[in-house]
Amino acid sequence: MTSSKAFLYLVFVFSLHFFTALSTEFTVGGDKGWVVPQAKDDQVYNEWAAKNRFKVNDTLRFEYNKDSVLVVTEAEYEKCKSAHPIFFSNNGTSIYKLDRPGLFYFISGVSGHCDRGMKMIVKVLEKPETPPQVSNQTTGGTPTKSGATQLANVVASPSHVMVFLVSFFGAIFI
Repeated sequence: MTSSKAFLYLVFVFSLHFFTALSTEFTVGGDKGWVVPQAKDDQVYNEWAAKNRFKVNDTLRFEYNKDSVLVVTEAEYEKCKSAHPIFFSNNGTSIYKLDRPGLFYFISGVSGHCDRGMKMIVKVLEKPETPPQVSNQTTGGTPTKSGATQLANVVASPSHVMVFLVSFFGAIFI
């Protein structure tokens, strides 16, 4: 393999790693994990989910003992039962990738656990949030973002990074 091909291969591998890093893994329930709530509280996991922003390609990590995780329809979520779940796992640590925008419904598959609060609805955003417009006004209005914050937003944008990579490496090898 010539040095230029090797270099392009490394750039390609790096760019894949970079785009993978743009997704986030969330541990469901934080430090407590996926467990039956102490008191009957059917909102504990929905409250946890509401405190987070989920986007396409993020993953949920469910950590539990002697239990399971099911992805179900809305109707099955309401009934706390599913004969044919969309996803099922019972290995103690389950990873679920949020592969589309919209609502995802999760329940425990152990009898009685869902009724006691082991259920959750996750809303995945349609598209990544765009940073607010920066005002050029120097008097009144809302404060503007710092240059460093603006740069971080531009660098974090996958489309900007891809345009940069294509432009940069296209110019080198043309």
